[in-house]
Amino acid sequence: MRILVVSDSHGLTSELKEIQELHRNQVDVMVHCGDSELPSDHEHLSAFHNVQGNMDLGHDEFLNEALIEEQGYRIFVTHGHLYNVKMSYMNLAYKAEEYGADFVFFGHSHVAESFEKNGIVFVNPGSIRLPRGRMEKTYAIVECQDRSKIRVRFFEVGGDELTDLSKEYQV
Repeated sequence: MRILVVSDSHGLTSELKEIQELHRNQVDVMVHCGDSELPSDHEHLSAFHNVQGNMDLGHDEFLNEALIEEQGYRIFVTHGHLYNVKMSYMNLAYKAEEYGADFVFFGHSHVAESFEKNGIVFVNPGSIRLPRGRMEKTYAIVECQDRSKIRVRFFEVGGDELTDLSKEYQV
């Protein structure tokens, strides 16, 4: 299974479309971790599972979080602001354990990163508009080859892989 993960697009549409078209036949699931600043019925969000970010004002049709079950995996998606992810991942990790999540996808900080904690893989795809910590505008693709080998690959808008950020996890 392959999952495309974006976040913090802050009103961009052509970049969302470009990323979708580039990976449409390569991924099984697409997730947007909030702060799209677009209405839920916007054509460039239709392929994504979406959650509400702190900047999605007036877009109350988005849920604050989602639990997606796909091909035997449990994916917890949230923007991150309600879990104070800029300060600590503790609250987010507790919620992921409550849900029995295999993955946690979140944004808010605009910092592209991934890590594993207690058998759960956490992915922040960064931002395709306003990255922090790097100059590249980033998104991620998570590849599950089997239950024990997870690969998280980061890309910049345009499709070039950022191999220094990409990681494999044995969980």
